[in-house]
Amino acid sequence: MTMVPTDVRYHKEHEWIKTEGTRARLGISHFAQDALGDIVFIELPKIGATVTAGQAIGEVESTKTTSSIYAPVSGSIVQVNGELKDHPEVVNADPYGKGWMVVIELSRPDEVNSLMTATQYEAFLKTQKQ
Repeated sequence: MTMVPTDVRYHKEHEWIKTEGTRARLGISHFAQDALGDIVFIELPKIGATVTAGQAIGEVESTKTTSSIYAPVSGSIVQVNGELKDHPEVVNADPYGKGWMVVIELSRPDEVNSLMTATQYEAFLKTQKQ
């Protein structure tokens, strides 16, 4: 089983968020990047965009498929990882570190509590077939 960081929360679409005060850093899980294969392009929202929990906010294109990126929480985009424009493969190499995608200023911080913990996410992954 892949190591699942315990300091982040997980969404059923395989995004993770790490809360940093009133903000949440978002990326896709190791499971998601592994299922996608080699990532070749990432489309992210613009800074200032308002997002709602469950809304598709971008896309990840890989050599296999294109997959939506979902916002697990509501708020506004305050930071975008510009490095991914030229180096989308960073997400494959370091999905929980340098491969982060956006930072969201939380409009409803309580939504974080509805996301899965690492233990819950590991159990959820056991139900997923690649």
